[in-house]
Amino acid sequence: MTNTERDLQAVKDYLAASMQPDPERAAQFVAPGFICRFTGNRRFHSPDGPTSFNAARYAWVKKRIARYDLMPGDGETIVYSTGHLYGEWPDGTPFDHNRYVDRFVVRNGLIVETDVWNDSAEWLLDRAA
Repeated sequence: MTNTERDLQAVKDYLAASMQPDPERAAQFVAPGFICRFTGNRRFHSPDGPTSFNAARYAWVKKRIARYDLMPGDGETIVYSTGHLYGEWPDGTPFDHNRYVDRFVVRNGLIVETDVWNDSAEWLLDRAA
């Protein structure tokens, strides 16, 4: 397995754990000093931060991963995961086709940082209108 393949597998394993949600298992795939910049410029230093935020925003949420894009670099791999979120809002209303992009920086098989973007805030504004 190449370093790039190993780094991609770390992202896949992290996302699988995050969507269960199992933040303790997801933490196995992050490096010390990990930072997650989440939608709305929220910053978390462990996988339980996004899990807690999602628990308040959604009744439940999952990712339909469309693809991964890899950018091998000098000692690190940048991994983009793109696709759609689906699930239910807290009131039980289902949603689907909510676009997302996750960007990961992975070194030595551990995620050091991630950026998370999705359309949820816009969808919530539309629902409130």
